[in-house]
Amino acid sequence: MPWYFYLLEFLSGMFLANGVPHFVHGVSGAPFQSPFAKPPGVGESSALSNVLWGFGNLVVGFVLLHYFWPWGAAGWVALGAGALAISIQLALHFGKVRGGKS
Repeated sequence: MPWYFYLLEFLSGMFLANGVPHFVHGVSGAPFQSPFAKPPGVGESSALSNVLWGFGNLVVGFVLLHYFWPWGAAGWVALGAGALAISIQLALHFGKVRGGKS
C-alpha cells in the first residue's frame, strides 16, 4: 500500500476525533471553542457554529475513511494514532483554555 494511504488514514482519525467535541457541545447547546471564535481556538463560538464545524469534520473524516479504508493492521494503527494524537493535543489545549471552568 502506498505511504500516503497511511497519512490519509491518520488524517481521517484526526478529523473524526476533532469532530466529536464540537458536535457534542453544539447539539447540547453549549458554547465551545472553535477556529471561528475571537480569538480563534480560545474564545467560545455559538452552539450552531460548533454543530456545523463538528459535522464538517466528521464528514471529511468519513469521506477519507471511505476512500482510504484501512485494510491491514498498520492502517488501523495509523487511524488510531491520528485520533489519539489530536485527542491529546485537544486535551492539553482545552485544559489550559477551559481550566477552572465548571
